[in-house]
Amino acid sequence: MTNKIFLILVLVGVPLSVIGSLLHWPSVVMFVVYCLTIVALASFMGRATESLAIVLGPRIGGLLNATFGNAVELIISIFSLKAGLVGIVLASLTGSVLGNLLLVAGLSFFIGGTKYKRQTFNVYDARHNAGLLIFAVIVAFVIPEVFSQNMNDVETMSLSIGISVILIVLYLAALFFKLVTHRGVYQPTEKGAALGEHEEEEPEWGKKAAIGVLAAATVAVAYVSENLVHTFSEVGETFGWTELFIGVIIVAIVGNAAEHASAIIMAYKNKMDIAVEIAVGSTLQIAMFVAPVLVLLSLLFPTYMPLVFTWPELISMVTAVFLMIMISNDGETNWFEGLTLLAAYVIMGIGFYLL
Repeated sequence: MTNKIFLILVLVGVPLSVIGSLLHWPSVVMFVVYCLTIVALASFMGRATESLAIVLGPRIGGLLNATFGNAVELIISIFSLKAGLVGIVLASLTGSVLGNLLLVAGLSFFIGGTKYKRQTFNVYDARHNAGLLIFAVIVAFVIPEVFSQNMNDVETMSLSIGISVILIVLYLAALFFKLVTHRGVYQPTEKGAALGEHEEEEPEWGKKAAIGVLAAATVAVAYVSENLVHTFSEVGETFGWTELFIGVIIVAIVGNAAEHASAIIMAYKNKMDIAVEIAVGSTLQIAMFVAPVLVLLSLLFPTYMPLVFTWPELISMVTAVFLMIMISNDGETNWFEGLTLLAAYVIMGIGFYLL
Protein backbone atom coordinates (compact mmCIF):
# COMPACT_ATOMS: atom_id res chain seq x y z
CA MET A 1 0.00 0.00 0.00
CA THR A 2 2.74 2.44 1.03
CA ASN A 3 4.78 1.54 -2.07
CA LYS A 4 1.76 2.30 -4.30
CA ILE A 5 1.36 5.73 -2.68
CA PHE A 6 5.08 6.48 -3.25
CA LEU A 7 4.78 5.32 -6.89
CA ILE A 8 1.81 7.66 -7.48
CA LEU A 9 3.70 10.52 -5.79
CA VAL A 10 6.70 9.95 -8.09
CA LEU A 11 4.59 9.64 -11.27
CA VAL A 12 2.70 12.84 -10.42
CA GLY A 13 5.40 14.74 -8.52
CA VAL A 14 8.31 14.53 -10.99
CA PRO A 15 6.33 15.92 -14.00
CA LEU A 16 4.74 18.60 -11.77
CA SER A 17 8.21 19.55 -10.47
CA VAL A 18 9.46 20.04 -14.05
CA ILE A 19 6.33 21.89 -15.27
CA GLY A 20 6.07 24.05 -12.12
CA SER A 21 9.72 25.13 -12.28
CA LEU A 22 9.47 26.00 -15.99
CA LEU A 23 6.20 27.95 -15.56
CA HIS A 24 7.35 29.57 -12.29
CA TRP A 25 4.42 28.45 -10.14
CA PRO A 26 4.20 30.00 -6.61
CA SER A 27 7.14 29.04 -4.39
CA VAL A 28 4.97 27.78 -1.51
CA VAL A 29 3.05 25.40 -3.83
CA MET A 30 6.27 24.16 -5.41
CA PHE A 31 7.92 23.74 -1.98
CA VAL A 32 5.16 21.25 -1.02
CA VAL A 33 5.40 19.45 -4.41
CA TYR A 34 9.21 19.20 -4.19
CA CYS A 35 9.13 17.92 -0.58
CA LEU A 36 6.56 15.17 -1.31
CA THR A 37 8.40 14.16 -4.50
CA ILE A 38 11.75 13.89 -2.68
CA VAL A 39 10.18 11.76 0.09
CA ALA A 40 8.74 9.37 -2.54
CA LEU A 41 12.01 9.23 -4.53
CA ALA A 42 13.96 8.55 -1.31
CA SER A 43 11.71 5.53 -0.75
CA PHE A 44 12.67 4.15 -4.20
CA MET A 45 16.37 4.77 -3.47
CA GLY A 46 16.04 2.91 -0.16
CA ARG A 47 14.25 -0.06 -1.73
CA ALA A 48 16.76 -0.26 -4.61
CA THR A 49 19.67 -0.18 -2.13
CA GLU A 50 17.98 -2.90 -0.06
CA SER A 51 17.51 -5.11 -3.15
CA LEU A 52 21.18 -4.67 -4.08
CA ALA A 53 22.20 -5.46 -0.50
CA ILE A 54 20.31 -8.79 -0.64
CA VAL A 55 21.69 -9.65 -4.11
CA LEU A 56 25.32 -8.69 -3.40
CA GLY A 57 25.61 -10.04 0.17
CA PRO A 58 25.91 -8.47 3.63
CA ARG A 59 29.36 -6.85 3.26
CA ILE A 60 28.68 -5.02 0.00
CA GLY A 61 25.14 -4.43 1.26
CA GLY A 62 26.44 -2.76 4.39
CA LEU A 63 28.70 -0.55 2.30
CA LEU A 64 25.83 0.37 -0.06
CA ASN A 65 23.56 1.26 2.84
CA ALA A 66 26.36 3.36 4.30
CA THR A 67 26.87 5.15 0.98
CA PHE A 68 23.26 5.77 -0.04
CA GLY A 69 21.65 5.92 3.42
CA ASN A 70 21.82 9.71 3.51
CA ALA A 71 22.20 10.40 -0.23
CA VAL A 72 19.10 12.62 -0.35
CA GLU A 73 20.32 14.73 2.57
CA LEU A 74 23.74 15.04 0.90
CA ILE A 75 22.25 16.09 -2.47
CA ILE A 76 19.97 18.76 -0.91
CA SER A 77 22.92 20.07 1.13
CA ILE A 78 25.23 20.28 -1.90
CA PHE A 79 22.73 22.46 -3.78
CA SER A 80 22.20 24.57 -0.64
CA LEU A 81 25.99 25.08 -0.43
CA LYS A 82 26.07 26.02 -4.11
CA ALA A 83 23.42 28.67 -3.34
CA GLY A 84 25.54 29.94 -0.42
CA LEU A 85 23.02 28.80 2.24
CA VAL A 86 25.65 27.60 4.74
CA GLY A 87 23.35 28.27 7.71
CA ILE A 88 20.65 25.99 6.29
CA VAL A 89 23.19 23.20 5.62
CA LEU A 90 24.56 23.28 9.19
CA ALA A 91 21.02 23.48 10.55
CA SER A 92 19.90 20.50 8.43
CA LEU A 93 22.86 18.46 9.77
CA THR A 94 21.76 19.39 13.30
CA GLY A 95 18.19 18.45 12.37
CA SER A 96 19.30 15.06 11.06
CA VAL A 97 21.13 14.26 14.30
CA LEU A 98 18.16 15.38 16.43
CA GLY A 99 15.64 13.78 14.08
CA ASN A 100 17.35 10.37 14.10
CA LEU A 101 18.19 10.22 17.81
CA LEU A 102 14.99 11.74 19.19
CA LEU A 103 12.19 11.64 16.59
CA VAL A 104 12.96 8.35 14.78
CA ALA A 105 14.21 6.44 17.82
CA GLY A 106 11.42 7.97 19.93
CA LEU A 107 8.65 6.99 17.49
CA SER A 108 10.21 3.52 17.03
CA PHE A 109 10.42 2.87 20.78
CA PHE A 110 6.95 4.32 21.40
CA ILE A 111 5.08 2.53 18.58
CA GLY A 112 6.95 -0.75 19.15
CA GLY A 113 6.37 -0.38 22.90
CA THR A 114 2.60 -0.03 22.50
CA LYS A 115 2.58 -3.53 20.95
CA TYR A 116 5.29 -5.19 23.09
CA LYS A 117 5.82 -4.41 26.80
CA ARG A 118 9.60 -4.82 26.51
CA GLN A 119 11.76 -4.81 23.38
CA THR A 120 15.43 -5.78 23.27
CA PHE A 121 18.31 -5.09 20.88
CA ASN A 122 22.03 -5.84 20.70
CA VAL A 123 23.60 -4.27 23.79
CA TYR A 124 27.15 -4.61 22.33
CA ASP A 125 26.15 -2.55 19.29
CA ALA A 126 24.53 0.03 21.59
CA ARG A 127 27.73 0.40 23.63
CA HIS A 128 29.95 0.53 20.53
CA ASN A 129 27.71 3.21 19.02
CA ALA A 130 27.67 5.19 22.28
CA GLY A 131 31.44 5.73 22.10
CA LEU A 132 31.24 6.77 18.45
CA LEU A 133 28.35 9.17 19.14
CA ILE A 134 30.33 10.89 21.90
CA PHE A 135 33.34 11.19 19.58
CA ALA A 136 31.43 12.27 16.46
CA VAL A 137 29.10 14.84 18.00
CA ILE A 138 30.74 15.97 21.23
CA VAL A 139 34.45 15.83 20.36
CA ALA A 140 34.36 16.63 16.62
CA PHE A 141 31.57 19.26 16.72
CA VAL A 142 32.23 21.03 20.03
CA ILE A 143 36.03 21.34 19.61
CA PRO A 144 35.87 23.56 16.45
CA GLU A 145 33.34 25.89 18.14
CA VAL A 146 35.48 26.26 21.28
CA PHE A 147 38.83 26.69 19.48
CA SER A 148 37.47 28.95 16.73
CA GLN A 149 36.64 31.65 19.32
CA ASN A 150 40.26 32.87 19.07
CA MET A 151 40.85 32.09 15.38
CA ASN A 152 40.35 34.00 12.17
CA ASP A 153 38.29 32.58 9.26
CA VAL A 154 41.28 30.95 7.52
CA GLU A 155 42.45 29.19 10.70
CA THR A 156 38.89 28.05 11.50
CA MET A 157 38.55 26.59 8.01
CA SER A 158 41.93 24.82 8.33
CA LEU A 159 40.83 23.30 11.65
CA SER A 160 37.52 22.22 10.07
CA ILE A 161 39.31 20.55 7.13
CA GLY A 162 41.67 18.67 9.48
CA ILE A 163 38.80 17.43 11.67
CA SER A 164 36.77 16.47 8.57
CA VAL A 165 39.57 14.29 7.18
CA ILE A 166 39.98 12.55 10.59
CA LEU A 167 36.20 11.95 10.82
CA ILE A 168 36.03 10.38 7.34
CA VAL A 169 39.05 8.13 8.04
CA LEU A 170 37.57 7.00 11.38
CA TYR A 171 34.16 6.40 9.75
CA LEU A 172 35.74 4.17 7.07
CA ALA A 173 37.68 2.37 9.83
CA ALA A 174 34.39 1.85 11.75
CA LEU A 175 32.82 0.32 8.61
CA PHE A 176 35.85 -1.97 8.17
CA PHE A 177 35.58 -2.96 11.85
CA LYS A 178 31.85 -3.82 11.63
CA LEU A 179 31.78 -5.37 8.16
CA VAL A 180 35.15 -7.15 8.01
CA THR A 181 37.37 -7.67 11.07
CA HIS A 182 34.65 -7.98 13.73
CA ARG A 183 31.64 -8.98 11.66
CA GLY A 184 29.44 -11.30 13.75
CA VAL A 185 31.77 -11.22 16.80
CA TYR A 186 29.27 -9.48 19.07
CA GLN A 187 26.06 -11.01 17.70
CA PRO A 188 23.92 -12.84 20.25
CA THR A 189 22.25 -16.06 19.06
CA GLU A 190 18.80 -14.45 18.71
CA LYS A 191 20.16 -11.84 16.38
CA GLY A 192 22.12 -14.43 14.46
CA ALA A 193 18.85 -16.22 13.78
CA ALA A 194 17.21 -12.97 12.75
CA LEU A 195 20.06 -12.25 10.35
CA GLY A 196 19.69 -15.73 8.90
CA GLU A 197 16.06 -14.93 8.11
CA HIS A 198 17.06 -11.60 6.63
CA GLU A 199 19.60 -13.21 4.30
CA GLU A 200 16.93 -15.51 2.84
CA GLU A 201 14.80 -12.51 1.85
CA GLU A 202 13.85 -12.16 -1.80
CA PRO A 203 15.03 -8.92 -3.40
CA GLU A 204 12.25 -6.67 -4.74
CA TRP A 205 14.25 -6.06 -7.93
CA GLY A 206 17.09 -7.89 -9.69
CA LYS A 207 20.60 -6.43 -9.85
CA LYS A 208 20.19 -4.51 -13.14
CA ALA A 209 16.71 -3.23 -12.31
CA ALA A 210 17.83 -2.07 -8.83
CA ILE A 211 20.86 -0.22 -10.28
CA GLY A 212 18.57 1.40 -12.88
CA VAL A 213 16.02 2.51 -10.26
CA LEU A 214 18.80 3.81 -7.98
CA ALA A 215 20.43 5.80 -10.80
CA ALA A 216 17.13 7.27 -12.06
CA ALA A 217 15.94 8.18 -8.55
CA THR A 218 19.29 9.82 -7.72
CA VAL A 219 19.17 11.98 -10.88
CA ALA A 220 15.55 12.96 -10.16
CA VAL A 221 16.36 13.83 -6.53
CA ALA A 222 19.26 16.01 -7.70
CA TYR A 223 16.97 17.92 -10.11
CA VAL A 224 14.15 18.39 -7.58
CA SER A 225 16.57 19.30 -4.75
CA GLU A 226 18.16 22.08 -6.80
CA ASN A 227 14.72 23.62 -7.36
CA LEU A 228 13.68 23.07 -3.72
CA VAL A 229 16.64 25.12 -2.47
CA HIS A 230 15.45 28.16 -4.47
CA THR A 231 12.08 28.17 -2.64
CA PHE A 232 13.55 28.41 0.88
CA SER A 233 13.77 32.21 1.18
CA GLU A 234 10.22 32.89 -0.05
CA VAL A 235 8.72 30.06 2.02
CA GLY A 236 10.58 31.35 5.09
CA GLU A 237 9.17 34.86 4.57
CA THR A 238 5.62 33.54 3.97
CA PHE A 239 5.46 31.39 7.13
CA GLY A 240 7.83 33.42 9.30
CA TRP A 241 10.34 30.57 9.45
CA THR A 242 14.03 31.32 10.04
CA GLU A 243 16.86 29.66 8.10
CA LEU A 244 17.63 27.72 11.27
CA PHE A 245 14.09 26.33 11.60
CA ILE A 246 13.87 25.40 7.89
CA GLY A 247 17.18 23.52 8.17
CA VAL A 248 16.69 21.86 11.58
CA ILE A 249 13.08 20.72 11.12
CA ILE A 250 11.86 20.89 7.49
CA VAL A 251 14.92 19.89 5.41
CA ALA A 252 16.02 17.25 7.94
CA ILE A 253 12.59 15.55 7.99
CA VAL A 254 12.20 15.66 4.18
CA GLY A 255 15.73 14.32 3.62
CA ASN A 256 15.21 11.37 5.96
CA ALA A 257 11.45 10.67 5.77
CA ALA A 258 11.66 7.31 3.95
CA GLU A 259 14.35 6.08 6.33
CA HIS A 260 12.28 7.27 9.33
CA ALA A 261 9.30 5.21 8.13
CA SER A 262 11.49 2.08 7.74
CA ALA A 263 12.71 2.31 11.35
CA ILE A 264 9.18 2.65 12.74
CA ILE A 265 7.90 -0.30 10.66
CA MET A 266 10.82 -2.45 11.88
CA ALA A 267 10.10 -1.54 15.51
CA TYR A 268 6.44 -2.45 15.05
CA LYS A 269 7.58 -5.86 13.72
CA ASN A 270 9.80 -6.18 16.84
CA LYS A 271 13.00 -6.03 14.73
CA MET A 272 14.60 -3.58 17.15
CA ASP A 273 18.20 -4.24 16.08
CA ILE A 274 17.37 -2.89 12.62
CA ALA A 275 15.31 0.03 13.98
CA VAL A 276 18.11 1.13 16.34
CA GLU A 277 20.73 0.65 13.61
CA ILE A 278 18.74 2.93 11.28
CA ALA A 279 18.38 5.64 13.95
CA VAL A 280 21.88 5.56 15.43
CA GLY A 281 23.75 4.36 12.31
CA SER A 282 22.23 7.17 10.28
CA THR A 283 23.25 9.73 12.93
CA LEU A 284 26.84 8.47 12.86
CA GLN A 285 26.84 8.61 9.08
CA ILE A 286 25.64 12.23 9.13
CA ALA A 287 28.18 13.30 11.76
CA MET A 288 31.21 11.30 10.57
CA PHE A 289 30.72 11.21 6.81
CA VAL A 290 28.10 13.62 5.39
CA ALA A 291 29.13 16.68 7.47
CA PRO A 292 32.90 16.36 6.79
CA VAL A 293 32.31 15.60 3.08
CA LEU A 294 30.23 18.81 2.85
CA VAL A 295 33.02 20.79 4.52
CA LEU A 296 35.49 19.51 1.88
CA LEU A 297 33.01 20.02 -1.00
CA SER A 298 32.38 23.61 0.11
CA LEU A 299 35.97 24.38 -0.97
CA LEU A 300 34.70 24.08 -4.56
CA PHE A 301 32.13 26.86 -4.01
CA PRO A 302 32.52 30.61 -3.36
CA THR A 303 31.20 30.28 0.23
CA TYR A 304 33.21 27.89 2.43
CA MET A 305 31.49 25.95 5.23
CA PRO A 306 33.49 25.59 8.46
CA LEU A 307 32.42 22.84 10.86
CA VAL A 308 31.19 25.43 13.34
CA PHE A 309 27.65 25.18 14.68
CA THR A 310 25.76 27.74 16.79
CA TRP A 311 25.54 27.12 20.54
CA PRO A 312 21.79 26.23 20.43
CA GLU A 313 22.57 23.62 17.74
CA LEU A 314 25.51 22.19 19.67
CA ILE A 315 23.75 22.02 23.05
CA SER A 316 20.71 20.36 21.42
CA MET A 317 22.89 17.71 19.72
CA VAL A 318 24.96 17.01 22.85
CA THR A 319 21.76 16.66 24.93
CA ALA A 320 20.24 14.30 22.34
CA VAL A 321 23.39 12.12 22.35
CA PHE A 322 23.48 11.79 26.16
CA LEU A 323 19.74 11.10 26.39
CA MET A 324 19.94 8.41 23.69
CA ILE A 325 22.97 6.77 25.31
CA MET A 326 21.28 6.70 28.75
CA ILE A 327 18.12 5.16 27.30
CA SER A 328 19.71 2.63 24.92
CA ASN A 329 22.78 1.46 26.88
CA ASP A 330 20.89 -1.38 28.63
CA GLY A 331 19.86 -2.97 25.31
CA GLU A 332 16.12 -2.79 25.99
CA THR A 333 13.35 -0.24 25.65
CA ASN A 334 9.62 0.47 26.16
CA TRP A 335 6.97 2.99 25.10
CA PHE A 336 7.72 5.43 27.95
CA GLU A 337 11.38 5.76 26.92
CA GLY A 338 10.16 6.49 23.38
CA LEU A 339 7.82 9.18 24.72
CA THR A 340 10.74 10.75 26.63
CA LEU A 341 12.78 11.06 23.43
CA LEU A 342 9.78 12.53 21.55
CA ALA A 343 9.18 15.07 24.33
CA ALA A 344 12.82 16.21 24.05
CA TYR A 345 12.43 16.62 20.26
CA VAL A 346 9.26 18.72 20.64
CA ILE A 347 10.92 20.98 23.26
CA MET A 348 13.89 21.58 20.93
CA GLY A 349 11.56 22.11 17.94
CA ILE A 350 9.67 24.83 19.82
CA GLY A 351 12.99 26.44 20.77
CA PHE A 352 14.26 26.52 17.17
CA TYR A 353 10.89 27.84 15.93
CA LEU A 354 11.01 30.77 18.37
CA LEU A 355 14.69 31.62 17.82
